[in-house]
Amino acid sequence: MKPKAIDLFAGPGGLTLGLQTGGFDVVAAVESDALAVKTYRANHPDVLVRHADIREVEPAELLAELELAASDIDLCAGCPPCQGFSSMRTLNGNKTVDDPRNDLIAEYVRFVRAILPRAIMLENVPGLLRDERFRTAAAELEALGYPALKGTQILNAADHGVPQNRRRLVLLCVRHGTVVFPSAQATRDTVRDAIGDLGEPGESGDALHDLAERRSDRVMAMIKAIPEDGGGRLDLPTDQQLKCHENFTGFKDVYGRMSWDRPAPTITGGCHNPSKGRFLHPEAHRAITLREAALLQGFPANYTFALDRGKLAAAAMIGNAVPPPLAAAQASAVAR
Repeated sequence: MKPKAIDLFAGPGGLTLGLQTGGFDVVAAVESDALAVKTYRANHPDVLVRHADIREVEPAELLAELELAASDIDLCAGCPPCQGFSSMRTLNGNKTVDDPRNDLIAEYVRFVRAILPRAIMLENVPGLLRDERFRTAAAELEALGYPALKGTQILNAADHGVPQNRRRLVLLCVRHGTVVFPSAQATRDTVRDAIGDLGEPGESGDALHDLAERRSDRVMAMIKAIPEDGGGRLDLPTDQQLKCHENFTGFKDVYGRMSWDRPAPTITGGCHNPSKGRFLHPEAHRAITLREAALLQGFPANYTFALDRGKLAAAAMIGNAVPPPLAAAQASAVAR
C-alpha cells in the first residue's frame, strides 16, 4: 500500500503529480482559486479537492470527509503562495512586501500540528528563508518533532530533472528522523530536450500550443533581429532597440531568446510575454507557447490547463506551479 499524502495550496496540481510519481497516494488537496481547481480536477479526478480558502478548512473535517484518521496521513505537503517573498517583488531582499499571502505559512503549520504526519514537505522561493515568519514556523515545527532547520535546503530544479534553472527552498522532514536529500543528476535536461520536437503552433490541435500572440510591427522587427539560440536585446544596435530600453541596462533578459542546449531560465507567470524575461523561442520569432512553458516546467504533454480566464491566467498557473520532477525527486526521498 502506498503512503498517503495531502497537498495544501495545490494550484493546478504540479506538486500532486510529483508526489504520485514519487510513490505517494494523494488523497486530498486544498486550493482556493477556481481556475486552478478546475485544472486540478481535470488531471486528478480521483483526488478529493476542497475548493476553499485554507483558513476556513478544519483538518478534522477534511479527515472525516476522507473517512481517515490523522494517523493515516504519512505526508503533509504544500507550497504556500510565494509572491510576497519573491526576489523580483522584494528587489532581491532590499525591500519588504506586505502581502497577506505571506502569512499563509502559518496555516500550513496549523495543519501539521493537527495531523502530525510522519513527514512534511514544503516548497517555496529562497526569499522565504530570510523572513521572520519562516523562522517562527520552523521553530514551531521543531517543537513538534520535525527538524525543520536541518531539513531545509536551497535546490535548483535543473539538478532534478526539470529543464529549467529554478532555485527553490525545500523543507523535507521525517518526524523524529532524517531525510537524505536526493543527489543532483549527472546531466541537466535542456530546452531542446523539452520542446525541440514540438511543431510550430497554429494548427496543432493543442489549445495550449495554438493560442495566438499579437505584436506591433516595431516589436516584431526587433524580435526578428535578435540572434538565434541565446541572443538578447543588448545584441542589437541602438536604433533597433525599443525606445524604453535606451539608456537602460537592467533586466537584461527582457526580449532574450532561450538557448537550445541549456536549461531554460525560470518560468514565471509572465512566460508568455517576452517583455517579462528571456521567453523568446530559441529560433522562431515568437514567445514560447503555454504548452512549451508547461513542458519546461516538467509537466507531461497531455496535462491540461483551463483557459476559461484567458492566456494570462493560464500562464500564471503554469509559472506558479511546482515543477513535478522536482517534487518527485523529493517525494522519493521521503518515501524511502
